[in-house]
Amino acid sequence: MGILAIQYQLAHDSPLLVALNREEVISRPSQPPRIQSGRPRVVCGIDRKSGGTWAGVNQHGLFVTVINCPKRAVPLDPRSRGLLCRELLASKNAEEAIDKAYRELLSGCYAGANFLCVDRMSGGVVYGGDEVEIEHLRPGLHILSERRLDDIKDSRQEFVRRLLTLQRLDSAVSFLAVASRTFSRKPDVTGKRGIVIDEPDFGTVSSMLLSLTERTQRSIMQYAPGPPSEKPFEDVSALLRQVLSTDRANRAAAAAREEAAKGAGT
Repeated sequence: MGILAIQYQLAHDSPLLVALNREEVISRPSQPPRIQSGRPRVVCGIDRKSGGTWAGVNQHGLFVTVINCPKRAVPLDPRSRGLLCRELLASKNAEEAIDKAYRELLSGCYAGANFLCVDRMSGGVVYGGDEVEIEHLRPGLHILSERRLDDIKDSRQEFVRRLLTLQRLDSAVSFLAVASRTFSRKPDVTGKRGIVIDEPDFGTVSSMLLSLTERTQRSIMQYAPGPPSEKPFEDVSALLRQVLSTDRANRAAAAAREEAAKGAGT
């Protein structure tokens, strides 16, 4: 399970803003976001049980995350959904990742999962429950859980939306400030009106805040290594910026080689 909010192509300084709570079996081991080996470069956490991930960003500015969802016909030995999430992060853009996710989920090899694949230019959700479908993102504020995007019948989604729309979220700073409070909210004494799940064996095991901006050095990633109501968000933006700067460095190196080749030709 899990729940996320994405504000897409609305804020003047950040086309992609995300808040995400991961919900999992408490004892399942994981590693916090790190830069992974291989190309393209990726920053993501790692599920130590399967070797997959639940969310990450690659050097092309592609964000991918997976949220488990119900499915009636689950294979006896399903392939790890986290491994597919990690494989999708090898894509060049959101459209490529969406196509890969759709084709993989049609194979029937996975338990239920919703995949969000988005970059600055496009994005969408691939639903992998009883039916495999694609829903493309429109500019705006969207909420996703184990149910469909912006499901008005999902009281938890609607509660998140209400909290996030109490204030004007027209910048990365305002979104991240309000989202950090919203996604850190514990249930009240009745066990309701909260976002963080705190059960004996299952609950909110981590949280992520993300801002992908046009200027790499202003992009932000913050990570709470536990329920954000108990564990403060740590700034891991340096890892994100290092990954995002890879394409720029590659372009600069290619331009230098081109100029050198021209010089040698004369």
